[in-house]
Amino acid sequence: MTVFILLACLGGVLVGLSRQLNGRLSISTTPLIASFWNHAIGFAVLTCLGLFAGGLLPAGAAEAPWYAYLGGSIGVIFVAAGSWVIARIGAVNSALLIIGGQMVTGVAFDYISAVPASFWANAAGIVLIVGGMMISRRRKAGGAQ
Repeated sequence: MTVFILLACLGGVLVGLSRQLNGRLSISTTPLIASFWNHAIGFAVLTCLGLFAGGLLPAGAAEAPWYAYLGGSIGVIFVAAGSWVIARIGAVNSALLIIGGQMVTGVAFDYISAVPASFWANAAGIVLIVGGMMISRRRKAGGAQ
């Protein structure tokens, strides 16, 4: 279990580093160019890993429905938007925005899917995230005066 926790932490660090690099690159170029290089390098690295480890094209990939492949297009939009946002509001605020959006979307999906969950626990989580974001924004605005 410890190995998986460490891998998750490493993944989080690498995602944060990737967002920082994309944000910096988008400042010196454009968000679309930053997104292009993010995906080009990711494609090359993952292709090499797939060829080395095997399983580059898993069994059943050809039978997958067409919408299963929309994740790539959504990823391009997400990375380009993230590169644009980081350059404007900073890495910490964009991370809070992403985490808050994931929390609210997860709760909405659970509600739509009728997954049994505690409404009050979910509501408290959303209120705490939004409240933290508001306090963070208020402190930054108050410190700038």
